[in-house]
Amino acid sequence: MAVDSALSSPLGPPACEKDAKALQFVEEMTRSADPVQERVLAEILSRNSQTEYLRRFKLNGATDRDTFKSKLPVITYEDLQPEIQRIANGDRSPILSAHPISEFLTSSGTSAGERKLMPTIKEELDRRQLLYSLLMPVMNLYVPGLDKGKGLYFLFVKSETRTPGGLLARPVLTSYYKSEHFKTRPYDPYNVYTSPNEAILCADSFQSMYTQMLCGLQERQQVLRVGAVFASGLLRAIRFLQLNWQQLTQDIETGSLSPKITDPSLRECMAKILKPNPELAEFVRQECSKDSWEGIITRIWPNTKYLDVIVTGAMAQYIPTLDYYSGGVPLACTMYASSECYFGLNLNPMCKPSEVSYTIMPNMAYFEFLPHEPNSAGFTRDSPPKLVDLVDVEVGKEYELVITTYAGLCRYRVGDILRVTGFHNSAPQFHFVRRKNVLLSIDADKTDEAELQKAVENASQLLREFNTSVVEYTSYADTKTIPGHYVIYWELLVKDLANSPSDEVLKQCCLAMEESLNSVYRQGRVADNSIGPLEIRVVKSGTFEELMDYAISRGASINQYKVPRCVNFTPIMELLDSRVVSAHFSPALPHWTPERRR
Repeated sequence: MAVDSALSSPLGPPACEKDAKALQFVEEMTRSADPVQERVLAEILSRNSQTEYLRRFKLNGATDRDTFKSKLPVITYEDLQPEIQRIANGDRSPILSAHPISEFLTSSGTSAGERKLMPTIKEELDRRQLLYSLLMPVMNLYVPGLDKGKGLYFLFVKSETRTPGGLLARPVLTSYYKSEHFKTRPYDPYNVYTSPNEAILCADSFQSMYTQMLCGLQERQQVLRVGAVFASGLLRAIRFLQLNWQQLTQDIETGSLSPKITDPSLRECMAKILKPNPELAEFVRQECSKDSWEGIITRIWPNTKYLDVIVTGAMAQYIPTLDYYSGGVPLACTMYASSECYFGLNLNPMCKPSEVSYTIMPNMAYFEFLPHEPNSAGFTRDSPPKLVDLVDVEVGKEYELVITTYAGLCRYRVGDILRVTGFHNSAPQFHFVRRKNVLLSIDADKTDEAELQKAVENASQLLREFNTSVVEYTSYADTKTIPGHYVIYWELLVKDLANSPSDEVLKQCCLAMEESLNSVYRQGRVADNSIGPLEIRVVKSGTFEELMDYAISRGASINQYKVPRCVNFTPIMELLDSRVVSAHFSPALPHWTPERRR
């Protein structure tokens, strides 16, 4: 389609008129980043001026930045918990937001072992939809012809609950996939999925994955991109294919659906899609029965132009495995979002994963940045931090993201550490460095040092009757297995060798650790099958002294040396693994239910 030259974009020639308008919007927003931010803050403060929260800090209707910054404290989730609990329990008065809270979005971050509840309002769906609508216009600048085929995306809904006051609590993507925005989205030739809505919306993760994979195999020649939300999710799909290709090929051959798929709407939907195709079945059978699965993605889906997955932050650990299965197909990271807010997008989505930078869209929320000083003592209410506005951040510096949203979060610390890499017009671009305080992460789980310490302490209680204690420990997230799993290295002091703990006891220690970890971890183990059984590797006595000697030989100060509670540096891993005397896995699933603890 010819595009009006007046609508052409500095980002590149748009693929169609709709794209031209989207790219023009990106340009307008990023050119006027500061005025847009000023307007967004004024809108949020004026509409929420009569909320209990803003009245508490005596804003008196002021909507300017100086008053806002001088009167409102910078807060964490724990500071807001009493208000959130009241809303969850049914208080409908305007506590945080003048607009009614429509539901809670459950964050993958946790507080006291439970998922955080993020209040949201209906119109936030429009803002999320707006950011989604910008992704393909940008991608079309780099990858032509995406309107000539389909995307094989493995998308899933997770379990949802209701709070005591009756509000839904569910992950942000579950909320989006179940919304009319997604279910009744208009046809867009650049954004067609192989997975029918019925498969994406099926709550049973096996049936959902099975039918999505079946549809992807059926349309293998039409698939131009393969994706999931996280890299770990795409690897789980490959593992699923490894375990289920015999049944899948039988379904393709006969044109009839496996009896394991019991969901009526799914069976009805698949009956219209599935037709006998012995030739395709034989092809898939041959590929999947080969010894090597290297390049399996492009062997089965030969027209794949890129993989659309998040591989920044903790997900970077999956890049080598993705490269192995795809034969090195480019990895695209398109957007940066969380339960609290959708932030921005990657204007160069085909760059190397290590170079991914996200441009913050200034219309999404009001953004401030807390300079990140890793070794500082932090701040108190008496010595508030100096926060920097969106357009005033400095290239090369690291900041913690602080947001004020339309849904009522004010100066809320998200916990993401970002490094400024540059600017697009006047809007900064950030590299996602890491989540603050997170040690271990396999999928959506985030385990910090305090949680790991507590889990080790609880598990080590089981060693008491054997007069044994844990002298030292460290950990790492092993992503070589699919699904990945936590590995904990223990050095034990066994006071009575004749009564040392058995393999069975150490397996129970693994389970005790899992029971101590947060609900997001346990859901990954029980409901989502996204995390494998926790493993304890017992190392020889003296191993952690060797670890210290190694660190000191590399320049660490003997006075300031602390045992790292998580390791990922290859020489250290090799040293630990060479000292392992026994390995033990959790023998059962930990306890988990969708209901929150009251």
